[in-house]
Amino acid sequence: MLFFRALFTLFAYDVLSAFCRFETIYSMVKSWTVAPAPSGQDTINRVCMAVNYACIWYPKQALCLQRSFVTTHLLRKRGIAADMVLGAQKLPFKAHAWVEVNGQAINERSNVQATYAVWDRC
Repeated sequence: MLFFRALFTLFAYDVLSAFCRFETIYSMVKSWTVAPAPSGQDTINRVCMAVNYACIWYPKQALCLQRSFVTTHLLRKRGIAADMVLGAQKLPFKAHAWVEVNGQAINERSNVQATYAVWDRC
C-alpha cells in the first residue's frame, strides 16, 4: 500500500511541477503538518524503501527534489517530523535536495551534509 502511495505522489509531483512554479511547491511542503499518528520504529525505513521501489517502477527518472517531496510527504503523514532540505555546493556548482529526520539525512548514499551548504529547510 505504501508503495502505491509513493508512486501516486511521484505522479502528483510531476503534475504539480508542470502547472505550478517552484515557489508554489515549496510553500506546499512548508505548510504540511506532521500527523499526530504514532509511528512505529521501522516507519522511516519502510517509507524510504517504498519510495526507492516506486522510483524504480516510475516511468520517468525521479530526481532528488521529487524524491525528497515524496519522502517528506509520506513521513509527515505517518507522524515523523521530516524536513526537506535544499542545498548547493559552489565549485563545481551543484544543487541537491534531501530529507532529514532529527538532523540526520536519510535515504542518501553519501554524506550530503558535508558536501552541500544548506539553503533552506522546509
